[in-house]
Amino acid sequence: MYSRTHLETLEDQCLAPHGLRSRNSKGRAVPEPEPVQRTAFQRDRERILHTTAFRRLEYKTQVFINYEGDHYRTRLTHTLEVAQIGRAVARALGANEDLTEAICLAHDMGHPPFGHSGEVALARLMREHGGFDHNKQSLRIVTLLERRYAEFPGLNLTWETREGIVKHESEYDISDASEFTPELRGHLEAQITNAADELAYTAHDLDDGLRSGMITPPMMDGITLWGILVESVGWRGASLDDLTRHRMIRCLIDLEATDLVQMTDLRIRESSVRSVEELQRLTYNVIGYSEETHRRNRQLKDFLYANLYRHHRVVRMAVKAERVIAELFNAYHAEPAMLPRPFQDVIPERGLERTICDYIAGMTDRYAMEEYQKLFDPATKP
Repeated sequence: MYSRTHLETLEDQCLAPHGLRSRNSKGRAVPEPEPVQRTAFQRDRERILHTTAFRRLEYKTQVFINYEGDHYRTRLTHTLEVAQIGRAVARALGANEDLTEAICLAHDMGHPPFGHSGEVALARLMREHGGFDHNKQSLRIVTLLERRYAEFPGLNLTWETREGIVKHESEYDISDASEFTPELRGHLEAQITNAADELAYTAHDLDDGLRSGMITPPMMDGITLWGILVESVGWRGASLDDLTRHRMIRCLIDLEATDLVQMTDLRIRESSVRSVEELQRLTYNVIGYSEETHRRNRQLKDFLYANLYRHHRVVRMAVKAERVIAELFNAYHAEPAMLPRPFQDVIPERGLERTICDYIAGMTDRYAMEEYQKLFDPATKP
């Protein structure tokens, strides 16, 4: 039997000097005895997996809303892909796989329904009431909103997992770590999560865009990465079949992950860091691509923005989503008695606007649309 202490010893033997050891954790807000057969970070990962907020991700939009089809990514499948890539990169760089996976699994739990459109709508509605940001909402879920234990609110995760959630950043998300040593960069496991997130959504948004027909191979002529993928798989057909598309996406992920690991390893070696804190005190993130791969990614991302994220079908759904969220918010604000009783009960503590925001942010796409019909369609039972 491998005990926790044995697993912690294995971490000492296997992790790089800049990889976080679970035995060195700053601990939990509420002290608890740690399990006999799991490390602290393994317990964090498993607590996240068992949450209601995690299960709801199955019915939250990534790019395509749920009713567009069963084969497109959801916020849940995106999260699982991020976790898989994150673990692989962490393993290659000597970082803590369990901590990386825990952060990856939690990084999008605070996303409201309808993807970034939902976040834009809630941020606008909450502008005068403390704002809304899905990173902060993810932290709010794991520290307050999930109620699974009698001894404390939230999940009582370790400091390092919470810090990784707070310091999650991407091209579209800027972190606010004012309460988590803001003078320090994210630890390596947090940085890996950020990179895995961007790698995953770029690859699978391209995959889903091609599957949907919103993007076609002729549209991608001149995109450098696309040319590399075409040559790599030897595709010369008039139309792109499913198997060839799968091969291309696998090739893209492999190219990106290999470059990411090699360049990050080079930066770490050049920095000469010998500890977690030394890495966090660097003036730059060590995670990242080569300049050439970064340029290629920028070209692909610009293409996806112009041709997928701004496609008229996606934009129409985004406009409808913002309307649904705004009208739900305003209706609850005008008559708080329409909120479920558990939410009405916490209004004195949290404030009306924040309570409504928590309720809407926790909705799935499907539930939000059903609630909209109940409130505004006279033919639907409330």
